[in-house]
Amino acid sequence: MNTVLITGCSSGFGLDTARLFLARGWHVVATMRHPDPALFQDAQNVTLLTMDVTDEKSVARVFESVGPLDALVNNAGIGWLNAIEGTPLPLVRRILETNLVGIIATMQAVMPQFRAKGAGVIVNVTSTVTLGALPLLSVYTASKAAVNALTESFALEAEPLGVRARLVLPGLSPETQFAANAHKLSEGGFAFPESYKVFGEGIMAQLTGGHDLVTTGQDVAEAVWRAVTDPSAPMRLYAGADAVALAEQVSRGAAS
Repeated sequence: MNTVLITGCSSGFGLDTARLFLARGWHVVATMRHPDPALFQDAQNVTLLTMDVTDEKSVARVFESVGPLDALVNNAGIGWLNAIEGTPLPLVRRILETNLVGIIATMQAVMPQFRAKGAGVIVNVTSTVTLGALPLLSVYTASKAAVNALTESFALEAEPLGVRARLVLPGLSPETQFAANAHKLSEGGFAFPESYKVFGEGIMAQLTGGHDLVTTGQDVAEAVWRAVTDPSAPMRLYAGADAVALAEQVSRGAAS
């Protein structure tokens, strides 16, 4: 039985992806900061573990305890929505530690075993916000764009070792906890400087629905599944109708 470790399985894309892999016969190591057994009631072949990707000791403990893995899916991340001048530097560091450095930590932890056996897949989940600039998402976009670059460079060094690396780029989804988590980071509400409120209202409307093309958790889970199981999958897999439409628009613009 194949085994995949997925980070950030408490909700949203991570939870949907874990459930899809379970349904298709994989053993899933589902990690999160605060494990909740109720998320996987009656599920077979699932191991719930506590892991904080920003804590090196936490990451090391998990990878030392899980045994052989066939795939790693880095889904854990935090969202943030505000202007640069409304984003305190300690929060910038927290976002980068979670969305970028945490991914590097898990990749470093899994690579010795992947390199030793000459096989393995690493899938990093980022976002289509990296395809075009949007207001108030500068810090979040920077963290995800860095992961895109990281993964594409890493893929070149890993391929000769028999290890594949792929990216999954979801579009906007009202199903995720992006907006709610951003609220928590801002201690209960967004502190938009007055000049930026019109941008904030527009982005929030996109994040909470009200548009025709959206990304679902199933879209992302299927894209991750393909990235893991299909050696011919492209470097970037766009998950969701809006993600595919945006990628095609960007491609047409680049070709013109």
